[in-house]
Amino acid sequence: MLSAESDAEAPAAGVDPGDLEQAVWLRLLEQLQETGTAPERPAEWLRRAVRAEARRARRTHDRERPYRDEPVHEPGGAEPEHSLLVAEGRRTLRAAVTRTPGRCPKVLTAMLDPEDPTYREIAGELGISQGSLGPMRSRCLGCLRRMLAAEVPAPDRRGRVR
Repeated sequence: MLSAESDAEAPAAGVDPGDLEQAVWLRLLEQLQETGTAPERPAEWLRRAVRAEARRARRTHDRERPYRDEPVHEPGGAEPEHSLLVAEGRRTLRAAVTRTPGRCPKVLTAMLDPEDPTYREIAGELGISQGSLGPMRSRCLGCLRRMLAAEVPAPDRRGRVR
């Protein structure tokens, strides 16, 4: 219930649902330490506590400003670790694309172009008909998928990597 309430309130407060859950757990522990008893109606107390923590987080977020030299990290935004993982994923993908057979490296590189060229532009660049580009793209993506699947260890039944 705490997780569901936190997931519902967190976006409006501009905080991570996990942070909201943690704040409510701390509030419960503080209450237990002060009074020595658990709340009489836990579900009602939980809803009130989540909403109160969300309001507190919203007020805090509205008042806090980063230093000029400090990068801004918005909730749900790109954290440094996330940026590194995304960059590593891109490097792995680019390396796998270069190892694909035949015309696939050229086709996939054209498909990954940040300018997002049309099929007509890609076909003209590669010197092939526009109608054959779709099936070729499909074969190349299948080959790339198999290559990447072989590099990633498959999880077993309980989510552990073999």
